[in-house]
Amino acid sequence: MSLRFWKINNVKRDIGHYFKKLSPGRLISLSFASMIVLGSIVLMFPALINAGCNVKFIDALFTSTSAVCVTGLTVLDVADTWRPVGRAIVALLIQIGGLGVSSVGVGFIIAARKRVNFKERLLVKEALNVNNFKGLVKLVKAVLFMTLCFETVGMVLSFTVFVQDYPPLKALGISAFHSISAFNNAGFDIIGGFNSLTSYANNVPLNLITCLLIIFGGIGFLVILDIINKRSFKRLTLHSKIVIVTTAALLIVGTILLWGSNDISLMGAFFYSTSARTAGFATYNIGNFSNAGLLVLMALMFIGASPGSTGGGIKTTTFFSLLQATKSAATNAQRAAFKRKIPDIVIIKAFIVTLFASMFVILGTFLLCIFEKNCTFLQLFFEEVSAFGTVGLSTGITPDFCSASKIILIITMFAGRLGPVTIASLWIFKPDANVSYSEENIAIG
Repeated sequence: MSLRFWKINNVKRDIGHYFKKLSPGRLISLSFASMIVLGSIVLMFPALINAGCNVKFIDALFTSTSAVCVTGLTVLDVADTWRPVGRAIVALLIQIGGLGVSSVGVGFIIAARKRVNFKERLLVKEALNVNNFKGLVKLVKAVLFMTLCFETVGMVLSFTVFVQDYPPLKALGISAFHSISAFNNAGFDIIGGFNSLTSYANNVPLNLITCLLIIFGGIGFLVILDIINKRSFKRLTLHSKIVIVTTAALLIVGTILLWGSNDISLMGAFFYSTSARTAGFATYNIGNFSNAGLLVLMALMFIGASPGSTGGGIKTTTFFSLLQATKSAATNAQRAAFKRKIPDIVIIKAFIVTLFASMFVILGTFLLCIFEKNCTFLQLFFEEVSAFGTVGLSTGITPDFCSASKIILIITMFAGRLGPVTIASLWIFKPDANVSYSEENIAIG
């Protein structure tokens, strides 16, 4: 007996040493992967599935990945497939995925009144994309409190709409699920029939409530805190200013382009301009959109939300930095914004993120084209961009994908949620020697 306990303790110690040696990027990736696998197993419990429905492991894995990665792409309708408890599990996965596994974990540690160690602070720093360790515990508390406030208000306001069409108890459940899904930019719904919010296309209150939840969830917790603390645009940090201005510009330009290129209302165009970055709710059938409209949606999905938010994409700050770098190269002017110079390392990082993201999307689309020969290139490209941007908008072809295509989208959603930089950091390249080479010019363009 003592020998068995000795072996068990040794295994525990070895596992502990292994996790301590892992980089923050790898730990975050492993935590997300573990949550996805656990979620897929739970979603296969017969007690959680509606009578007459059959859930395959690949479909449960796809749904769990989409929920944890706050994407919203579905191969099974949540309301039609799972019972209320199963839907609650999906909502929980969305909440954990939106906040980040490490942030939720630290939240439990704080609730238990235990000390948050350095490793846990390092994970939160990496997950929330902050530059230093100062006030991390307070930041986690603020993030959890803000999330609770936004989702509670969103639930109450949504309830006033849904209670007109459903019994009070069911309306409350739909409202809670919708608020969590909207603030975390997930795009899941429990209306049923893969209809999303199409039956509420002309309901202005619900459209505006959903858009506001998506926008606040997508600008990032640091920006929200900065706005609350500074209360003046001039006093905001450069990061907050760039996020706000870029977000506003994308919303306005996206609304105009979508309204002009599709047969939808101005409210519908604004909703899609908001939802495409990176929520995924639908009020019109995207299958009826023009090619120009689909192209606008793909551009918005690829850019996505802002750093430190619940959304995906290459991020608004990356897009802004690329524009400033291009402008600087064309005019020979200094790379600056709001009378502040943008560091060279930021520009380099922006180009790396965009290049990695582009390569990933191209590769994913290529593989989808091989496995789904009955779909058009534009449809497959749209689904791949939607998966990488963790958006969830679809032309309606995802449920009919083969298992290989579903796996491709699962990997894409996972990579999109972690981000190109985190994915790249999973491999640590160590040079053999500290060698400095002479410089030589090459022709570009």
